[in-house]
Amino acid sequence: MSSETSSPTPDPEFLAAAAAQRRNTTTGEVIPDSSQLLRQHELRQMFRRLIDPGIYRPNSQEAFMASLKTLSRIAENLLREPENPKFRQFKSTNDMIRRRLIETKGALEYAIEMGFRPEVKEFQPLYVWNERRSEELRLGAQILQETIDLAEQKSARSQRNAAEAKVATEAATRNVLLAFMDDRKTKMLRDQRDRHTREAQAHHRSSSVDGEAAMSSSSPPSNAEMPGSGYTLSSSDPVVDGPPPYRD
Repeated sequence: MSSETSSPTPDPEFLAAAAAQRRNTTTGEVIPDSSQLLRQHELRQMFRRLIDPGIYRPNSQEAFMASLKTLSRIAENLLREPENPKFRQFKSTNDMIRRRLIETKGALEYAIEMGFRPEVKEFQPLYVWNERRSEELRLGAQILQETIDLAEQKSARSQRNAAEAKVATEAATRNVLLAFMDDRKTKMLRDQRDRHTREAQAHHRSSSVDGEAAMSSSSPPSNAEMPGSGYTLSSSDPVVDGPPPYRD
């Protein structure tokens, strides 16, 4: 049984560029051929690797973003005014360049791949752009802007998520506080009701005791003599009164 060797899957970016070339073959525009498209794709991939892991991993997020924005500003200024000598070079002794390109790992390598080379002019160390590297400059600027846009979108999402999480936490804390206050109020009302019930029961018992005491004080003693003749409550033998004497 023969084994088949699968060919590598073409990169979507390369296929999209090739499709664009086919669509524009009748417009008369100068369109890069497949070898040029392949080289552009390889350059884009190289610049992406120079950014990550090149600049991204060994530096802080703040230093990473600062270096990308500085590189992008240098490239965009040069693309906008390629003949301006001020934009065709930068001093490595400049404080901002030193912090964002020289001291930030990987940043200077990116500038070099966009066409900047070290030179010394009038005893000044400079990095001067080679105009034969215009394609590298253009593609490097595109990848820089693409990365900056993605990073800013991610940062905006993170800030939005953090704000939403803060609102949710504050709402949960407020709900817990309200529930605690409700529990305290419920307990206070329950304690008040129980106190009133105890007071009513105590008052009822006190009224019952007072009533019994009043009844005991108003009843006659057991040895008291009843009016008239006959038995007395304390006598054991009856006392009989005889009839009154007869008189003529």
